[in-house]
Amino acid sequence: MSKASGDRRGGVEQRAGEVRRALEYHNYRYYVLDDPEIEDDQYDALLDELRAIERDHPELISPDSPTQRVGAEPVSELVKVSHLQPMLSLGTVRSEEELRSWIQRMRNFLAREGIEAPQFEFVAEPKIDGLAISLLYRDGVLERGATRGNGEVGEDVTHNLRTIPSIPLRLEMRNPPALIEVRGEAYMSLPDFAALNERQAAAGLSTFRNPRNSAAGTIRQLDPKLASQRPLSFWAYGVGAAEAISFPTQWGTLQWLRERRFPVHPDVVLLSSEEEVVERCREWEARRGSLDFEIDGVVIKVNDAEFQRRLGVVGREPRWSMAWKFAPTTAVTKLNEIGWNPGKFGDLHPYAVLEPVTVGGVTVKLATLHNEEDLARKNIRPGEDVIVLRAGDVIPQVLSPAPHMAERSIRPDRPQPPANCPICGTETVKPDGSVFTKCPNRNCPGRRWQLLKHFVGAMDIDGLGEKQVSLFMELGWVQTAADFYRLDPGQIEQRTGFGEVSARKLAAAIEASKRQPFGGVLYALGIEEVGEVTGRNLANQFRTIDALLSASPDEIEATPGVGPKMATLIHDQLADPQMRALIEDLRGQGLRFEQEGPPPGEGPLADKTFVLTGTLPNLTREQATERIVAAGGKVTGSVSRKTAYVVAGAGPGSKLVQAERLGVPVIDEDGLRELVDGRGT
Repeated sequence: MSKASGDRRGGVEQRAGEVRRALEYHNYRYYVLDDPEIEDDQYDALLDELRAIERDHPELISPDSPTQRVGAEPVSELVKVSHLQPMLSLGTVRSEEELRSWIQRMRNFLAREGIEAPQFEFVAEPKIDGLAISLLYRDGVLERGATRGNGEVGEDVTHNLRTIPSIPLRLEMRNPPALIEVRGEAYMSLPDFAALNERQAAAGLSTFRNPRNSAAGTIRQLDPKLASQRPLSFWAYGVGAAEAISFPTQWGTLQWLRERRFPVHPDVVLLSSEEEVVERCREWEARRGSLDFEIDGVVIKVNDAEFQRRLGVVGREPRWSMAWKFAPTTAVTKLNEIGWNPGKFGDLHPYAVLEPVTVGGVTVKLATLHNEEDLARKNIRPGEDVIVLRAGDVIPQVLSPAPHMAERSIRPDRPQPPANCPICGTETVKPDGSVFTKCPNRNCPGRRWQLLKHFVGAMDIDGLGEKQVSLFMELGWVQTAADFYRLDPGQIEQRTGFGEVSARKLAAAIEASKRQPFGGVLYALGIEEVGEVTGRNLANQFRTIDALLSASPDEIEATPGVGPKMATLIHDQLADPQMRALIEDLRGQGLRFEQEGPPPGEGPLADKTFVLTGTLPNLTREQATERIVAAGGKVTGSVSRKTAYVVAGAGPGSKLVQAERLGVPVIDEDGLRELVDGRGT
């Protein structure tokens, strides 16, 4: 090799290393931190450059190259491999009493070892409902990934684990340990699981019962290309065998993993008392339904590694760790029939009438089916068994047929939307391009009930729920939203069973709703395609209801987030005589139809973006948002480098962690008030 060709090769090799490191870094920012720094096309350009280099110089291809995530050939079988350190199972508790008994047993055990009254710290981690895996790194490079198996022996699934973008192929450190096993959980998020089942049903294939089954089936595929088409995620939670490195605490282990670019859940916490552990477990159970992945409990670990060593293992379970298990969220039951209800715009929504079944500790008889296209994709039939999901306080939903049903050769007919509205009997229609069959009767009692229910929810009228709306409609007191403002406390008390105090509280809540801002009122009106954000944007754009009512579709289209079809739809609804009569009636009742505060781009918070997390002491999230927007600022749902401030209250979540990582200023409610008043910086 000549010196010139050697120099060229050296330059290419150096460039390949630079591109690999850049791709690894941007993978980490996208898949772990959820904070990308470059656009997708820029990432693709880097990946194409590396592929071109490796195509021209195959000797530069390395196992940890980003191009090799889906580069392996299919395997003929899954090979059994032994873990260097056993992957233990966990004991379980299901109540506060059982948890406290476990902690007392640890104290008793250590007392017998001569350690009196040990002061425990605990690490609480979400128990992801996925598949436990072990990643073996030698000299910093991923050598093997395996399933837990029986704890001693698992299956080599390296070819599939490489396809998970959040798993590092190389440790981010100068002098990596000669060997280390990283333990974690591979799982499928709920949105990815729903999309996968839809694809399976559309292709006439069996659907998966739950995200855990889909993750397990994906991990055990023989062909990594198939696995890569079923997006998996990963959370790291510990370390197994290791050489030349040790960790004095579980908390320190997690910090080390974070620094090595492993995804560690941002809400893992260090706790110092039994009371904090119990509170944290109950918090996780309460917010279970708001997560985009399934958890079936909380794992509690003694933080101190020396305590862990002293406590040891009994059978296959460590004495120093326990899982607080939640009730299961899926169940199989019979679908008795499918009913239909009109929505506020006449859309007919299917729902499932089920054989009663306990899911997540609650008896479920009804479940949502979203719309008729979703119903068709799920391929469920009355009289057959189905899988029902209930996560936290989320409305139960039917996921799919039970696996054994979709494989039957003879099945009942597919359900179809009704020819007549089930509430008012009007003949239904199916507009071109719509996913819904509709009831065209604007005076359908079902539609009016949905509109009134939407109004009281959007206007945040405390004490006025579905039952009260139904009662007031039955009594003939409420036909339109404006009628709520004509209700009299004495009338409510005499005819409805409300007590005097409750009736006056309800009247006060209705009166207080008149303070809702213009954007909130627009949202409450029930204009198709106008949600909270669009309502706020329309209010900012036009400032008054008269300006909006006189606007053309082209002028409405100038509103941020509004396209031409949406603009025409909004214009036509606002031009309807019934809508205009309702607006005038509500204006006469004293509701706000003018935007307060400075126009967009003006005010003390002009061009500043805020993110809210946790519970503020005196302001609801809606009130805080209203104040920020009124002062010229914007509120978004995710933290990025462009975020000006994160406003944190009690019980902040992962957004606070993200803000600290990115160096975004964090303020409390008092700090927000100072900024809104122009006193902050």
